[in-house]
Amino acid sequence: MEKENQLIITPRTKLLQLFDAYPQLEEVLSGYVPAYKKLINPNLRATVAGIVTLQQIAAIGSIRVEDLINHLRKETGQDLLIDHNTENEKMTQKPEWFDESLIAQELDAKNMLAAGEHPVNQVMADLKVMDHNKIYKLAAPFLPAPLIDKALSMGVEHWVEKLNETDYNIYFYKN
Repeated sequence: MEKENQLIITPRTKLLQLFDAYPQLEEVLSGYVPAYKKLINPNLRATVAGIVTLQQIAAIGSIRVEDLINHLRKETGQDLLIDHNTENEKMTQKPEWFDESLIAQELDAKNMLAAGEHPVNQVMADLKVMDHNKIYKLAAPFLPAPLIDKALSMGVEHWVEKLNETDYNIYFYKN
């Protein structure tokens, strides 16, 4: 069996796996999800390609994960994915816990990212010491899906507010 026939593309497929099996899909992904181009930065790409999934890329690009998977599967001749509900729609709906007066700390990650630094460690450290029933606001130029996953693993809820194509506010709630 050829290497490229071994990988079935799913929402949980990591970018590194995808590009190892189907190198031609990097260009396809860039054309289909313009926000992905931000990850082409060598500093970001070297660190995130091994952990970012296609589901996260869909969230970054504000597209349905099923559409992305089907597009990539079509390019490789795989069967199309059956449509199902995604977390993307849930995380963009304003939650009941959101109250601007509960914002205890804010971080604008744009300058850090422009300098090649990653806000993950800073945000995780801040969330660990933040009081319960408080909100942490992160401003970012794209949806930091791996960071959101790490926060979820700590039991921290989130809400994503997309302001425009290059500005997101991610609110983390520690209850």
